Amino acid sequence: MRRPGFFHCALSLGGLVALCLVLQPVPAAAQESAPTAVPGAGQPATGPALMAQTNTNAADTSAAPTEILLGPDGLPLPADAPAILPHDLSPWGMFMQADWIVKAVMIGLALASVVTWTVWLVTSLELMAVKRQARQVRLALAAAPSLVDAIAGAPQKAGPARDLIAAAAHEVALSIGLPAEGIKERAASRLDRIEAAASRHATRGTGILATIGSTAPFVGLFGTVWGIMNAFIGISKAQTTNLAVVAPGIAEALLATAIGLVAAIPAVVIYNKFARSISGYRALLADISAELLRLISRDLDRQPAAQPGQYRDAAE
Repeated sequence: MRRPGFFHCALSLGGLVALCLVLQPVPAAAQESAPTAVPGAGQPATGPALMAQTNTNAADTSAAPTEILLGPDGLPLPADAPAILPHDLSPWGMFMQADWIVKAVMIGLALASVVTWTVWLVTSLELMAVKRQARQVRLALAAAPSLVDAIAGAPQKAGPARDLIAAAAHEVALSIGLPAEGIKERAASRLDRIEAAASRHATRGTGILATIGSTAPFVGLFGTVWGIMNAFIGISKAQTTNLAVVAPGIAEALLATAIGLVAAIPAVVIYNKFARSISGYRALLADISAELLRLISRDLDRQPAAQPGQYRDAAE
């Protein structure tokens, strides 16, 4: 057997080097500049084309996934499209786009605010009228020498102050000839009941204000929690944390808290104002009752006592 010569060894070595050069990966710059051969239909890619295709697939799989932005119609936007807000962010637009539970919360809070201002208007006018009458009656009783003169000089307009005068005169008329201490005790009992009834009447609506002031922030907070929960659900469905996509849902939720505060703050302020005003009104009624008791005691100490008919006529 003949040993291989130098030529054959050199040829074998050259073929091995050429094979190594062929199998060596092509640099990235060369891949971008040099065109790659596209294998024909039905023919598998071999050689450099197979290496380029393998490198391209590896680069695609290693690239970071891109965010998918959704437009107002729910369809994905192009990658280079500018971020847009999918909702109208005016208060009315946020209300219309909100969930139906959040809408119900907002409507309830708006109605509570309307009730608050209605109670404020009606109660303010009523307290203004009865306090004016009570001041006039108190001045008339303080200047009168007797109960009959006080009844004649007091304002004739109907109201709690006038009811106090009528009750005192009626009790004195029924008790003529009886012991003085019993008359004053019964008159004080009548006046006390009228004061209590007037106080209850003046406090109508303040309980509603207290309820609205204490519960409206929590009702608004419930709407906010529900809206933010829906916003996070929308984030998971859109598969993006882009602020332009998630901000409208959060803004709609926070609007419920804002409306709750708008309903609660005036209710608390108005309730405190009415509490002070009603306390002053009760003090006026107490002063009128004290003046009436003094006049009754003065008339009972005088001799001879007035006839029952005088008190009845003056009280009518």
